[in-house]
Amino acid sequence: MTTAAVALTFLLTPPAMADSAKARGTDEAAIRKLVADQAEAWNRSDATAWSKDFAPDAEFINIVGTVFKGRTEIQTRHAFVFDTLFKGSRTEVTVTRVHFLGGDVAVTDMEHVVTGYAGLPPGVQPTEAGVLKTRMRYVMKKNGKRWEIVAGQNTDVKPTPAPGTSRPQ
Repeated sequence: MTTAAVALTFLLTPPAMADSAKARGTDEAAIRKLVADQAEAWNRSDATAWSKDFAPDAEFINIVGTVFKGRTEIQTRHAFVFDTLFKGSRTEVTVTRVHFLGGDVAVTDMEHVVTGYAGLPPGVQPTEAGVLKTRMRYVMKKNGKRWEIVAGQNTDVKPTPAPGTSRPQ
């Protein structure tokens, strides 16, 4: 880039906008790291680490629609599932979107692929043989310099219907 182009870019990009874009990039990186750390905690069956980024008063709706209130209840429930149905399971998580709503609030969407589970909750079917896919959404709020999950919902991806059948819409 020429010196003139750099100078023109600086003049056309107000410092506040550049700082704001940099801050958003830093925030998005922090959110993506939080999600990656949470996936690693799942793979270790560590309910304490998996739940640590939920706000103390967070709400989480699990895959079958049960609402858990508060980090302690979320952690207790995950300790149970890590010791039973999802014992030894592995998850791979892909962040599909981080959408900032202004201020210090973001919605984060993820796709989870869980394998190696011992069983599934009643009413939940594998998306395909040995694989459970879910979509997770978090509403997150920045608390000081740290992002916290204030609300979360996990929804299972239904199996593809057999040919000649249809799934209710």
